[in-house]
Amino acid sequence: MIEVIGVRFKQAGKIYYFDPRNIKMTTDDYVIVETVRGIEFGKVVIANRQVDEEDIVLPLKKVIRIADEKDKLTVTENKENAQQAYDVCVEKIKDHNLDMKLVEVEYTFDRNKVIFYFTADGRVDFRNLVKDLASVFKTRIELRQIGVRDEAKLLGGVGPCGRMLCCSTFLGDFEPVSIKMAKDQNLSLNPAKISGLCGRLMCCLKYENDDYEAAKRELPDLGQRISTSNGKGKVVGLNMLERVVQIEFPELERTLEYTLQELIDEGVISTQATE
Repeated sequence: MIEVIGVRFKQAGKIYYFDPRNIKMTTDDYVIVETVRGIEFGKVVIANRQVDEEDIVLPLKKVIRIADEKDKLTVTENKENAQQAYDVCVEKIKDHNLDMKLVEVEYTFDRNKVIFYFTADGRVDFRNLVKDLASVFKTRIELRQIGVRDEAKLLGGVGPCGRMLCCSTFLGDFEPVSIKMAKDQNLSLNPAKISGLCGRLMCCLKYENDDYEAAKRELPDLGQRISTSNGKGKVVGLNMLERVVQIEFPELERTLEYTLQELIDEGVISTQATE
């Protein structure tokens, strides 16, 4: 076992493990740490805990110190400088007539590097742009092309549900989302209704997918003909989350609802199918 803390550098960014060097920390603390990008400022989101060495990538970078008010002031100044750098870069992109969209600019904590995040339909030759920016800011310049999902995460916004975007508020990583998930949940396959602001399938399609997949294994298929105590019928409707089946009985000229447990009790569905 090894002691670690978890640190985030953005509100909904990935969590990275660091060696706390026996310094006790809480989730209200901010820390200065060494990363592959240089010295960075981050928030502790996982306090000191013991984890298996197999669950982390060694060796861990060490925490340099707990951040103080001066460090927080530096972060504020970096954000102000980043906004100025954004405006400069937008003008430079116009000057070079590049087909790219600047999304965000970020200074590393130690100001040794300025990172420009942008989107573009294809590859962009930005070598001359980098030279121009380096001559203006007198520091290392990095241009990083990102996808549309990353753009939505950085910019934020309000989703079709009326809430702030999941990706910009709490999702640390993007998980694969497929059209099959929408089909399994009996959702409209209209792209406008199942796509987020990024134009890709909504991340929330993943949230209940495991439950729908379990229900699909447990319940009969739509159109399947089954026999119950009321006679032979045809499955015409499924409520996956509540495990309710609608069965149409031609002889009764009625459609009845059965719970999964009722179908099990009648022997229509075996308990093995639900395990």
